[in-house]
Amino acid sequence: MRTRITVFVLAVTLAGCAELMQMLDQTDSPRPLTNQEVINGLRQALVIGSDSAATRLSAVDGYYRDNMVRIPLPPEAQVITDNLSLIPGGERLVEDVILRINRAAEDAAREAAPVFASAVNGMTIQDGFTILRGENDAATMYLRSRTWDELYALYQPKIKVSVDKPLVGNISTSDSWNTLTGQWNRLAGSAVGRMSDLKTVDTQLDQFLTEQALNGLFLKLALEEEKIRTNPIARVTDLLRRVFGQD
Repeated sequence: MRTRITVFVLAVTLAGCAELMQMLDQTDSPRPLTNQEVINGLRQALVIGSDSAATRLSAVDGYYRDNMVRIPLPPEAQVITDNLSLIPGGERLVEDVILRINRAAEDAAREAAPVFASAVNGMTIQDGFTILRGENDAATMYLRSRTWDELYALYQPKIKVSVDKPLVGNISTSDSWNTLTGQWNRLAGSAVGRMSDLKTVDTQLDQFLTEQALNGLFLKLALEEEKIRTNPIARVTDLLRRVFGQD
């Protein structure tokens, strides 16, 4: 009789433990994300990512020493680089212009993060869930498609100021560019140049530079987004860990 009672008590105890464990499991289960958490999490990821990207690019050599985003001469200037030997000191002039072009982009990148921060507020709930379930650069591509024109309009004047501002040796990027293209265009317009069918180069440097600088900025932003999505260490806030930590 005593054995039956002991078995009965043990069974009840085990049943209670199982029920308790089930309750604990339910308690530990993550609650579903709310719409507002998704939106706030994505906005936070974009703000953090864009700030990080802008900080990296605005540092000295942020563009110039990074082959992923280093800005070359405009395509129209290919004719110059193909004929460097025709220009006195041509190779040095070209590298100087490339350095200054990238310095101008680094200088303007300091203004990028606030522009991005104000641009993420239009994200809808539907946009948020589509982005959350999308590719690793879905938020970046959303931001690019929605804000490129606005960012370009806001960014180009900053680039223009940077291009015209003396940055290295009290010489501006536009001064260096004008020296290079001026020498080339004089050669192309000479009798020898016309006989050789050389073409003059006339490029709005600030427009080219704005597009290239923004391309580099979005590329870096995409890399930051991918880190937040795939690397738990990059989720530096509770909200990011909650939004991007769920399967």
